[in-house]
Amino acid sequence: MAVSAKPTAFAQRLIGWQRRHGRHELPWQGQPADPYRVWLSEIMLQQTQVTTVIDYFDRFIKRFPNLQALARATEQEVLALWSGLGYYHRARNLHACAREIAFHRAGRFPESAQALAALPGIGPSTAAAIASTVFGERAAILDGNVKRVLARLTCAEQPWGSPALERALWKQADDRLPKRSSDMPAYTQAIMDLGALICRPKAPQCGRCPVASDCQAHRRGQVDRYPVPRIKRAVPQRQLYWAVCSSAQSVWLMQQPSAGIWPSLWLPWTIDPDALPRNWDKTITALQHVIEVRHSLTHYRMLISVAMLRHDGDQAPAGAPEGLKPFGWAEALSLPLPAPVKRVLARLYPVARATDGGPRRSKPA
Repeated sequence: MAVSAKPTAFAQRLIGWQRRHGRHELPWQGQPADPYRVWLSEIMLQQTQVTTVIDYFDRFIKRFPNLQALARATEQEVLALWSGLGYYHRARNLHACAREIAFHRAGRFPESAQALAALPGIGPSTAAAIASTVFGERAAILDGNVKRVLARLTCAEQPWGSPALERALWKQADDRLPKRSSDMPAYTQAIMDLGALICRPKAPQCGRCPVASDCQAHRRGQVDRYPVPRIKRAVPQRQLYWAVCSSAQSVWLMQQPSAGIWPSLWLPWTIDPDALPRNWDKTITALQHVIEVRHSLTHYRMLISVAMLRHDGDQAPAGAPEGLKPFGWAEALSLPLPAPVKRVLARLYPVARATDGGPRRSKPA
């Protein structure tokens, strides 16, 4: 794959387009660029759409207006505010990174992509985005939008997600950088905007593209062929069983370990049907099936069968695992909860309040 236009000309066309047609009102943009806001947005934007991130970003800035405020927060406070955004390791790394910079680096962000990449949760592309946008370093980014742009520009034949494609596109990204560091903030935003607004996954707007003349896929009339799809593999499904122990006033939850898919978050009683707890026969008759939840993660899908166990006592139900704790419904909904748990509790909360005789049957979530 060869660069199809002189790097300087390519970069300048993108920069000129971005100034006229790009995004200039995102809540993390500003002059001069604020490293805290740029960093926070870049962590949130990892594997997440801008439209989803904006509301979370606004809530974070309202609660944690600066790095010191975030560093002083507890991990549970950060996870609670992150709840529903997914990929929770990002939130834990965000908090660890804030503490590292605030307490060990005098509150100052490193100014090079190499130094930034050594901090928790900041990979090469995120580091380059911060360094180029805030500090003007000539550092290439390679997020999902940029990969798609470069794959079409060069008709990259390697399948999406393959190491070979990553290597080839990193070289392309490096080769196309503008020569002047003063152009880097605008260029970095421009190539991200091009992928988000013009070179979209479906129905790309090639007629509005400032670099369409450089695009090999466009010249061949094969834009829809690129990027080459990833090699498809069967997506496994896992079955989970949750028992939501609750009364009209409270619901019982337990915190997960610090490792796993939902680190340090709160879940209902998770039941392994192949290893039922002792005294299960005393509780099984009180269970009422209310909801089935489907939830997709990166590498597999979940089918979660949820049942409610009416429980009015102060002690955990018989056979319950150690660590199951009662919370008022409103308090429970403010805990760090995975998205499917939040959906389930929000659904059951009005049911619990409306009846003293047990939950009504609910429609699938």
